[in-house]
Amino acid sequence: MFRFAATLSAALLAAAPLIAGDAPATPAKVELLPGWRSGGGTHMAALRITLDDGWKTYWRAPGEAGLPPQFDWSGSENLADLRLHWPVPDVFTTNGMTTLGYHHELVLPVEVVPADPAADVVLDGALTMGICQDICMPFQTDVSATLPRDQGEPDMRIAFALDRRPDTEAEAGLVSARCSVEPIADGLRVTAKIDLPPVGPREMTVVETPDPAIWVSEAVTRRAENMLTATADLVPPDTRPFDLDTQALRFTVLSQGRAVDIRGCAPLR
Repeated sequence: MFRFAATLSAALLAAAPLIAGDAPATPAKVELLPGWRSGGGTHMAALRITLDDGWKTYWRAPGEAGLPPQFDWSGSENLADLRLHWPVPDVFTTNGMTTLGYHHELVLPVEVVPADPAADVVLDGALTMGICQDICMPFQTDVSATLPRDQGEPDMRIAFALDRRPDTEAEAGLVSARCSVEPIADGLRVTAKIDLPPVGPREMTVVETPDPAIWVSEAVTRRAENMLTATADLVPPDTRPFDLDTQALRFTVLSQGRAVDIRGCAPLR
């Protein structure tokens, strides 16, 4: 369950100072690929995470028993904005629990908006992520690189990762996304009606809120022709019903290497 994941995450983070990014024999290696400056003034870099055989790490919404990655870019210079472009994750089922993430290698594109487009960007980040084999543990490391103002040549590793992004709503043929919300004893139950052609076999839906403190259950996903229905429970730390802006919800429909990214849903009338 996701509640177990929240407890596990807290425990792992509490233990994190015991494992440093430069610890010997670490099963994960992280580097920052400097990438290139686009004609529009943004800079496309990437984090490259290489994992030993048998190890995995997690997507931004890790699933039932994962540790969500955390980033701190406050040490950077000439940075106005930063956006992460997550490739479609793999689905893992272990001991009856479903998690989402990557094995072998993750190239995570990082789109940087310089405060001054005519100057270099010094990208300096601290990363905490969960890595798992038979057991899970936190991994912390610092990464830094100078992103030159000169355009440079595109890095094919980053370009390939960008090609693995989820489909947009338009690309997937989304017609509409509407939600109903009902209070439950310890929070809210959201039911989304998504008018969307089938993404593939064994679809699953991931529901995300802007507030990472809100626990979200694994969504129950059902399909009838072009209508996909996903139901999930949302429980805040005070375990009470709360006000919810459904337009701030994010839905990802996953199926065997393909995904669709859906931002927000209108009230279901």
